[in-house]
Amino acid sequence: MTVAGVNTVFDPSAIRREFPVVTSEINGKPVVFLDSANTSQKPNVVIDAMSTFMRESYAPINRSAYTLAASATQKYEDARAAVAKFINANSTNEVVFTKNATEALNLIAYSWGRANLQRGDVVVLTHMEHHAYIVPWQMLQQERGIELRWVPLTSDFQLDLSSLPTLLAGAKVFSFTSMSNVLGTINPVEKLCAAAHGAGALAIVDACQSVPHAPTDVRALGADFAMFSSHKMCGPSGVGVLWGREELLEAMPPFLGGGNMISEVRLDGFKCAELPAKFEAGTPPITEVVGLGAAVEFLNGVGMANIRKHEIAMSNYVLEMLTSRFGDDITIHGPRNPELRGSTFSFAFRGIHPHDLSQVLDQSNVCVRAGHHCAKPLMKIIGANATARASFYLYNTTEDADALADALDSASDIF
Repeated sequence: MTVAGVNTVFDPSAIRREFPVVTSEINGKPVVFLDSANTSQKPNVVIDAMSTFMRESYAPINRSAYTLAASATQKYEDARAAVAKFINANSTNEVVFTKNATEALNLIAYSWGRANLQRGDVVVLTHMEHHAYIVPWQMLQQERGIELRWVPLTSDFQLDLSSLPTLLAGAKVFSFTSMSNVLGTINPVEKLCAAAHGAGALAIVDACQSVPHAPTDVRALGADFAMFSSHKMCGPSGVGVLWGREELLEAMPPFLGGGNMISEVRLDGFKCAELPAKFEAGTPPITEVVGLGAAVEFLNGVGMANIRKHEIAMSNYVLEMLTSRFGDDITIHGPRNPELRGSTFSFAFRGIHPHDLSQVLDQSNVCVRAGHHCAKPLMKIIGANATARASFYLYNTTEDADALADALDSASDIF
């Protein structure tokens, strides 16, 4: 099986050729893109699918009966079906397209949360969470007076589950990330979902960092809701995915009101449309959803298990190479075992401010992120105001890791 010339036998060189940016140059130097935890690059098949759709097939969906509109609607729904199969959802009714994963979590907090949480009800979070997974619950805390509890970390950057039964006692929600965008830590999602259900709580999973990098089966995980972003998995920005168990989505009130989410509107009220339209008010990101469908097809062709195997090898190489080359001059925040982490590395280097370091690396076209990574509480816990972060994906190679190390040496020469 192949996708755009990429065989299921994992070949990083062939894969790289499918991504225009990672094979490009700036000022005569190759681009070394190490910021995929932020956003991934796009393969030709995604770019072409969106361009072709805009040129040949674009029309409004779900509203018109003419052939072009019917074709556009079918492409949109084909993408939904592809996503549902990709994560092993029970049906397409469980897949809701949102603006991004942030909107998806806000949808849960505002719709399910407002309908089900009252003063004193408990929501459990972890110290690893992204701001998008913290702030909506804090907003509900301010509005409703709910209680937030926090799962702390161990010294080796894992979740400290020793007090989890106590933290979950009486809780209504356990909301947690599947993989830390700062530490790279992979959490035991199935175990955490089971613990939540054992305490009578819902399990809500931020899967943004895991869905692009490893096989995902939402039914096997036992989650109640999960969300992830197209732009981190080789698709375009502007569309995210909310997956939820159908019976939960059915019981929730709508999040936004308008066209498409209704089956009837009268002067005295309205009736919601069936799932998933109930949560997709207004004109959706049609072209972007088509692009996401192409990205899913591309990832299926490469093989998610192949991607995970490649990233474990990359993580092992990066950890060994950076620590052997720089020793105590580099501090990498996160687990040392490549099997327990993704290929995302937040680090401090020789006392150089992360923003200065990022700018110097950019002179070698080595693209890393510097900052708090939308995780200020976690930054405080690990004792850093900011870190530099290098994150690797299916198109990165050991040569990219070596280029990072060489650029770090260059930074030492300047500072």
